Order: sequence, then structure tokens, then C-alpha cells
Amino acid sequence: MTAEQASDASTQESLRIVQRVIFPANRDLDTLPLYVDPDTSKVQKDDGGSSAVVQAVGMARKLHPEDILDRGSVQVRRGERLSFGSYFNAFPASYWRKWTIATKTVLHLETEGEGTVIVYRSNARGASQRVDSVLVEGSASNDFELTLAPFGDGGWYWFDLIAGGDGMTLNTAHWAVPDEGRPQGRVTLGVTTFNRADYCLETIKSIDADAGLREILAELIIVDQGNKKVADEAGFDVVAESMGEQLRIINQGNLGGSGGFARNMYEMLVSDKSDYVMLLDDDIELETEGVMRAVAFADLCRKPTIVGGHMFDMYNKSVLHAYSEVVNFYRFLWGPVEGLGNHDFSAAGLRSTPQLHRRWDADYNGWWMCLIPKTVVETIGLSLPVFIKWDDAEYSLRARAAGFPTVTLPGAAVWHVSWADKDDSVDWQAYYHERNRLIATLLHSPFPKGGRILRESLNTDVKHLVSMQYYPQQARVMALRDVLAGPGDLHKQLPTMMPKLRAMREEFPDSQVKTDPAAFPEVFRKRPPKKPQSYKQPGALGLLPWAVKTVLKQTMAPVRDTAKANPEAQVAHQDGKWWSLAHLDSAVVSNADGTGASWHLRDPKMARQLVVESAKLHAQLFSNWETLRAQYREALPAITSMESWRETFEASEPNK
Repeated sequence: MTAEQASDASTQESLRIVQRVIFPANRDLDTLPLYVDPDTSKVQKDDGGSSAVVQAVGMARKLHPEDILDRGSVQVRRGERLSFGSYFNAFPASYWRKWTIATKTVLHLETEGEGTVIVYRSNARGASQRVDSVLVEGSASNDFELTLAPFGDGGWYWFDLIAGGDGMTLNTAHWAVPDEGRPQGRVTLGVTTFNRADYCLETIKSIDADAGLREILAELIIVDQGNKKVADEAGFDVVAESMGEQLRIINQGNLGGSGGFARNMYEMLVSDKSDYVMLLDDDIELETEGVMRAVAFADLCRKPTIVGGHMFDMYNKSVLHAYSEVVNFYRFLWGPVEGLGNHDFSAAGLRSTPQLHRRWDADYNGWWMCLIPKTVVETIGLSLPVFIKWDDAEYSLRARAAGFPTVTLPGAAVWHVSWADKDDSVDWQAYYHERNRLIATLLHSPFPKGGRILRESLNTDVKHLVSMQYYPQQARVMALRDVLAGPGDLHKQLPTMMPKLRAMREEFPDSQVKTDPAAFPEVFRKRPPKKPQSYKQPGALGLLPWAVKTVLKQTMAPVRDTAKANPEAQVAHQDGKWWSLAHLDSAVVSNADGTGASWHLRDPKMARQLVVESAKLHAQLFSNWETLRAQYREALPAITSMESWRETFEASEPNK
């Protein structure tokens, strides 16, 4: 269908704008590759490798910030070409075909000046194909009606602009789909924060400044659980006045992410103002267009669907953390789809990355940005009361069991403080990693005894012990005890467990991080190695004998006297692997972000106690697995109910 025919047809049906073509509000150079694809002369081959499909890009170039005229407008200089085959501006056709009622999309463009508009599509293998083109001059408006039929397994639509004459300007562009008369949904945005008042205030400002988002916003609820209050930040009063009744601050005790987000869900249901609650982390930069895209997508889904957004690295803004998050049910371990983590769009754009053209279906979406329909919350309840870790994954698994899928929607995203320089498996959060993974497994694993979970848990305990990491191992032992105790105290532990874990650090030198390099004695070894030592991870065949020998040494062999007075080595964080630290009696080990280090000193008595306790508790879990599974599954509706959470919220109010 020609652009003119599409324009006539589109006037005869109700079309909803579901995705605007946009540019970074602050003209941030680091984010430009996410809005305009800088790749040139990229070649994609089909799966057989026998033929190449080349998209000629001519004089393609990177977009300069000064060419961005406003949020939705850009100029293209004479003889140059811009491709909108980018993360934020290409249309993820396969997701719309799979999950929504849409059968086509209409691309609308308004341009000024002389040039060419070319529309492309890709298939699930990433091969591109020219679909349509039109020459434009003067003030022009064009619609392209584009079928979604060939996008069963993957693929995108996008367009390029080639300027002629004196150049051309894109005044506005958007993608629309027929909505079959469905109403526009309204959303409650829910942010949970703990002493991130500065980030939180910036999020409020960005929401306040977006008129389109304000039109569909029922309420922005900030659940403030810290002692550095958002309302005390300079500039808060101004933005609060601007937002009026659309902004609400709720102060409550620190119940962790699960407690804060459960409060957001709870308030959304009680207020009854919206169709969705979107959960947002506090340490983010928000692309507000993504909120509107998620709502539009959810409005048109075939069934109530959780719609998640992607996470980009706050400090490396063109890097995507993960394209789709899944759970390995046999191991019961979360993570990104293999090969799709930490993708840098400045190094390889959308058009040149075939893996990004296949549709990837998610098991869950992180709660850095996650839209949950009101119907889902009413049906399956609120968050699991687990403070942090696994609450987001468990919720989507619970929703899927009730018939509600989760979709991670390309083009909806936030920038989030990365955990690349964090290792929370060795601090107080080790408790929540262990406890909540086991609880989620008990609730949702289809395998007898949870598949491989108990073996992996025991292996992790051994790794901590041979690394002289006694603090996280003690936290994990506490987690095992609490899982065995059943679900009855989960709500009661929300405000008390984290302070208890943090106070326990004083008992373990390996958890006491010192920022002054002179805080530790000099490295000394009576018999230093004759050559630099480089240890390799034991292979599969040699692992068992290595583990037996190493555990015997850790629990029985006396510690060298010199190692008690002086660390035997200074170990960088990236070198502090369990198979390396196991050869030492003491070491100063750097933390993940490089701001400090801690002294790890082998303690055979502590190691014996912990390894015996771990083995005993794992044996109890194995023998009682079926009973525990029944207990947790039976308790799930009650512990995630409005009534249980209401009692917890009331008990956590600051004046109580």
C-alpha cells in the first residue's frame, strides 16, 4: 500500500499512537546511539551463510547534538543520512504481533525540505529488507501502513532519512496501531527509596516535565523508607507544587524493596485510580517515553500482562544490562538469556546485531521498571515479604501460574546504577540470596527436591569457607535455619533481620572493609613462592579430590604463625577466586568497587563449625523438602494478601 493509500485507510479506523520517535532530552552524547543507529555498511547473512542481505547506508553518520531541534525533531544535513533503526526508535514488530491485538502498524512522518524516506524491516535472523520509500519536498506528511504478519519469530520496522537539496527536517514521527476502541489506561508510578533522595527528586522532575505522561498518570507514589527524606531535598517544594495531587509521599519503616513495592501495589488498589502500577527503582534515570509505551502495550495485550522495561548502565549509558531475564528451573537460578547480557549499542547497533532481532520471551522482569496490571495484583496478591532478592522473579512466576505472562518490551527502559562494581553475595545480602532463592524454589520448582538447588547451595557454602569468607557463610547458615522454620515469621522479620545482619559484621574481620591501605600490616610470607603463582580452577574430574583435600586443610591444618600477624598476599578483587584464596592462610582482599579491602584469616575452628552446620541443615532440607514445599505453597495467599501487608505497614509507621 502506498503512503497516500495508507493515509486514507487510517482515517477510517481508530489508531492509537503507541511509540513516538524521540531524541535524548539533554542531548547526551553517550545515549545518542540508542536513538539513531550510527552503524554503517553492516552486512547480515542468513542462517545458512550462503547469501548476504546488505542495507546500503550511503553517507550514514553519527548524529551531532546540535542537529537535535527538540524532543521529537531533528535536522538532516544535505547529502547525509540518518537511520532510525535504533533501540528507542525502531518498532519492535514481533512483540506487538505476539502479545497484542494489533495486526498492523502505521508509521506517520511529517517532514520539511527535500529528501527520501525509506522504510525497512528485518526478520528474526536480523536480515534487513527494504519495504517502501517516498520522495518528499516542502512540507510533507506521509503514512505507511505496515503489516505485522511476517513477524512471528522476530523482526523490527524502522526508517531512514536521506537529505537532498538544502537538507531536510523531521518535525515529528510516530508509530500507531488500531486499538479496536479499547480505553486509554491510567498508571500509578511507584518508587521505593532508601536514602537516595537526590536520584528520587530527579525522577520526580522528569515525570513532572513530560506533559504526555502526566495525561495518563493517576498518581506518583514515593515510599520513603530512609532517614534522608526526599521531601527535604532542595527543590522538592517547587516540583511538588507543580505536580499537585499527582504526587504523594508515604513515609514508612525500612521493609526493603519488597515492602516498599508491596506498599505501592497496596495503595494502587486502595485508591482505585488507575489500571496499572509501574514499579520504579530509586537510583535510576527515567526515559519517560518508555512509561507511555509500556502502558499502550499493556492496554492492547490479548490478556492482562506484566510489561517490563530494560535496564541500561547509568555510568556506561549505551550498555544494556540484559535483553531478557529468565529462570533456569533445574538450577533455579535467574539471569539473562545467554549471549544477550551487557550489549554495547555504541559498538554494535540494532541493525548489526542479529541476536536482537529475534523475539526473546522473558520469565520475569526486574523491578527497576515493571508495569503490573491491577487485575494481576487483585488476583495473585502483593509482593512476597522477603525484603530484597527474588521478589520480582517470584512475582512473575506466580503470575504466570495464574495465566498472566511477563513481556520485556524493547524501547522501554531506564538507566540504573550498575552492580558491575558490587558483590553483594559476600555482604549481609548473602542471607537474602540464599533464603529467598530457596523459598522461590519451594514455591515454584517443578523438579523433585528442587532440582539441583541443594547441591549448588552446598557447593556455594564450601566456596565461601575455602575463601575464608566466614561472615557471608554465617549469614547463609542463618538463612537455611529460617527456611526450615517455615513461612510464619517472614513478615515479622522484615524490619529486624537486616539490622541484625549488619551488626553481626563486627564479629568477622573478613566483613570489615577498611579504606586506608595502611590499615593492614605489610604482606609477609616466610617462604614466598619461587615464581609468581597462578592457580587454575579445578576441572570436573579433579574437583572432588581437590575439594576433599582443601576442606580438610581449611578445617584441620593449623594456621601458620606468620599469617596471623601479617597477610600472606594482597589480592585484587578480580583475582580473589575460591580456588586461589584456598591456598592461603591469610590475605588482604579488595572489595568489588575498589574503595577498600578486608583481611581474610583462616580459622579452622570456625570453618569446622560452619561446614558441619551447613551439611546438617542441607540434610534436613533434603529430608523435609516435600513438607516445606507444602507449607510455603499453602501460606502464599495469606502472606501476600492485603490484610497481612496492612498489618505490617501499620506496625512500621514512623510513630509506632
